[in-house]
Amino acid sequence: MRWDANLTAERPTFVTHLECSGSGARYEPDRLHGLSNAGKPLLVRYDLEAAGQVLTRESLAARPADMWRWRELLPVRCHEHIVSLSEAATPLVRLPAIERRLGLAGLVVKDEGQLPTGSFKARGIAVAVSMGKALGVKNVVMPTNGNAGAALAAYAARAGMGARIFCPQDTPEINLREMAMHGARVERIDGLIDDCGALAGEAARQDGWFDLSTLKEPYRIEGKKTMGLELAEQLGWRLPDVIFYPTGGGTGLIGMWKAFAELEAIGLIGPGRPRMVAVQAQGCAPIVEAWRRGEDQAPRWDDASTIAAGIRVPRAIGDFLILRAVRESSGFGIAVADADILAERDRAAREDGMLLCPEGAATLAACVRARAQGLVGPDDRVVLFNCASGLKYPLPAPA
Repeated sequence: MRWDANLTAERPTFVTHLECSGSGARYEPDRLHGLSNAGKPLLVRYDLEAAGQVLTRESLAARPADMWRWRELLPVRCHEHIVSLSEAATPLVRLPAIERRLGLAGLVVKDEGQLPTGSFKARGIAVAVSMGKALGVKNVVMPTNGNAGAALAAYAARAGMGARIFCPQDTPEINLREMAMHGARVERIDGLIDDCGALAGEAARQDGWFDLSTLKEPYRIEGKKTMGLELAEQLGWRLPDVIFYPTGGGTGLIGMWKAFAELEAIGLIGPGRPRMVAVQAQGCAPIVEAWRRGEDQAPRWDDASTIAAGIRVPRAIGDFLILRAVRESSGFGIAVADADILAERDRAAREDGMLLCPEGAATLAACVRARAQGLVGPDDRVVLFNCASGLKYPLPAPA
């Protein structure tokens, strides 16, 4: 199915094709795709030379401060197909007290908790559901540790789609209630997210529902990459020295690395890149262990356990893409203990008034450790990603 004839001047895109991230094989755009024939994620490619003629610093400055300002670098061709809950650009919040404590030139948090449904999952789900709507999808299915399912339930409701979501038994209660409130069919599983993923895949095969699992379709990554596009503009087109990113499936880290390459190709930034740091919990650190061993893929992590549910992903289908981005950027992987995650969550709240989610607190704990080990220097400008509102998680009782 193609709908180039319906292209509107208001929402142009410069998509040319999809590309297998493993083999480089080309696939037709504007069709429903899962993984490539090689079993690898598909990446959306654009005519960046043409996009660069339209997407300039001046044109961006005149647009609303939302995710869709980047429409030339997003796959949705028609305005009428966009499914949106007003995905505003998220702020950069400085942490001056912690900055002084660590002796850093600059430390800011990109606070993704201010997006619809309270997490960065809104970005990817908005684009994926929009493309699903454009391509005639009626029902969607996915596994989740919480926030992705909450986002899918909301955007599917907005689009008039059915949603079926598989969750581990210990998924945060607030997320389960969000999903149910939006009318999704929620199934709790005695297992981890990859077990839920297997069930979602089986449901997709048996019932014909479209599988929106992480990186098993090409469009969630396009929404997530807007974090990198936004970050570049917010920092005056000069990227930070280091980015600490909470890494489960790794869609955001992969997406930002893709975004930086696209921005350079269209002339908005130069060749400089931040060191990309994959942050995981010590109880589930397959990417960190693979990075340490110099491997290109990460074997499944047995008995995965951490309070940071969003990064409790025993095996990521995009592991090789995460590791490639970390190595190409001269970055590193780092795993932190749950005790340190909780300690830094509490300190951020008390020292700087910043309520981080556990995954966001993991990036702060990782930064503290990296600074102590000399992996981050005093002149480095550091960005941490807080991927969800801290209010969505259990908090300690008052003393």
